Amino acid sequence: MMMNFPFIAVVIIIIIGLYAVIFRKNLIKIVIGITIIESGVNLFLITLGYREGGVAPIYTSAPSEVIRNVPSSMVFPVPQALTLTSIVIGVAVLALMLSLVMHIYKQYGSLDVSKIRRLKE
Repeated sequence: MMMNFPFIAVVIIIIIGLYAVIFRKNLIKIVIGITIIESGVNLFLITLGYREGGVAPIYTSAPSEVIRNVPSSMVFPVPQALTLTSIVIGVAVLALMLSLVMHIYKQYGSLDVSKIRRLKE
């Protein structure tokens, strides 16, 4: 049960983000929901790369016992690299979404999605 806790947390975080995206009308809250989903995906990637008792794949700081058992005692670095890339891309996407929300607010004077749809027609 304890081994599955990160995966359960991932599912809960993604469901919370989906709830915000689907059921909220405010554009800022929808952007926050998308960011929460992104955090859940990042947690999923980190969870995939976790190895109990493993160390980071940096040879200079590894203990001598670990160096003898290389590479079996080191964690797989690809999920960590993917997560770092995802975080950087996520920040750029967040900035783009917030700038679009600002333009929508300047154009329509509201952040409510239902009002914006009515004004569009």
